[in-house]
Amino acid sequence: MRRLLLCVPALLLAAPAAAQTPPAAPPAVSPAPVTAAPEFRARVDALADILSGKGDYDAYFSDEFRAQIPKAKFDEVNAQLTSANGPFSDLQRLDAKTPWSGVITVEYRDALVDMAIAADPAGEHKVIGLRVLGATAREASLDAVGATLRGLRGSSGYVLAKLGGPAPQVLMQHNADTPFAIGSEFKLVILAELIRATNAGERKWDDIVTLDGKELPGGGYHGKPAGTQVSLRELATQMISISDNSATDILLKTLGRAKVEAMMPVIGIKDPARNRPFMGTAEVFKLKGIADLRRRYLAQGEAGRRAMLDGEVATTPLSAIDHALFRSKQPLSPDTLEWFESPNDLVRVMDWIRRNTEGPKGADARAILSKNPGVPALVASKWQFVGYKGGSEPGVMAMTLLLQGKNGDWYVWSASWNDPTQPVENGRFAGLVGKAAELAAP
Repeated sequence: MRRLLLCVPALLLAAPAAAQTPPAAPPAVSPAPVTAAPEFRARVDALADILSGKGDYDAYFSDEFRAQIPKAKFDEVNAQLTSANGPFSDLQRLDAKTPWSGVITVEYRDALVDMAIAADPAGEHKVIGLRVLGATAREASLDAVGATLRGLRGSSGYVLAKLGGPAPQVLMQHNADTPFAIGSEFKLVILAELIRATNAGERKWDDIVTLDGKELPGGGYHGKPAGTQVSLRELATQMISISDNSATDILLKTLGRAKVEAMMPVIGIKDPARNRPFMGTAEVFKLKGIADLRRRYLAQGEAGRRAMLDGEVATTPLSAIDHALFRSKQPLSPDTLEWFESPNDLVRVMDWIRRNTEGPKGADARAILSKNPGVPALVASKWQFVGYKGGSEPGVMAMTLLLQGKNGDWYVWSASWNDPTQPVENGRFAGLVGKAAELAAP
């Protein structure tokens, strides 16, 4: 249920505010290439020792950087990079943006990782900013990406389909009809109901929701006082672009669980019964985080589960959750307590959204869907339109892209990876999905 950004949030290395802003792109026409200062180049070259665990951390980074990222935290993030991408190999190249900042491509066994780096022009020229921008898998063909995805531990599935005919035309697939836990991709169903309602004139994107002050899960609206007003457009934007759980639950309540459930067969979900009752994020957090509640809920049929959601689950405070279960970062019933859709389901969902957002009336929904492209900017630049929703929790990773080629053709690329026994490698998976999107561009 966590949001998926350009790269996994845990892999972001913070820096002082001035250094956190990515370097500005060079002008379209430049009289001369930017040359890195020799001292900056030396700092960049020394990054190899830092990433290999052999460098002097205190001597390399500025005091301000180390205040925000102590060495123990850096080592943890560095270990995550290695886990996701294989062992560090080499520094490939530096693209200088200014004499003291640029983007460096770092070579790992399984991926190329771009990092923004900046050094202090004064004093000892210590590094004041280092941030992971994105990873690109090393696979050179769609077949190679598919083979790697098929070889992931646990279970995986994917489909690349071309849209526009009577039915999606499958170009490559594996376990495409197998339902997988999909995390926050379930929020596409809520978006679809909002699209239906606005298209039908039942609601408007500018309609205002007044919060009642009741408990909400984490997100931008958590703790907001009763009387706070927010538009449907803002809620949907936050739900899709940053996977805001509080926005999601407000929208689910506002639109109505029954109407959201009714959309599942309409938009092409083959087995909607598996997702009924359609849960909100707070409900899932409570069920996953309170063992006895989870056990009794899973023992019920649909009617019993509805009764529990409307009664005991609704009245149980979020403070009753055993947060140690989440801090362990181990999978919590992803095979039984989740939202489930197959890759082909998600192709049909995205195709329904595409068809029902054509023309001016669809501008709001398409803007929302494309706000976070889910893939590196270089990959997104190969397409005319990139719409995205992903989802993750320990043991679950899923990413679905609605893509329009520069020739006008439409595609969907959807992939899922589940392992109920241990966490999946989010960064590695995201790199493979991004690489496939790059290679699939017509």
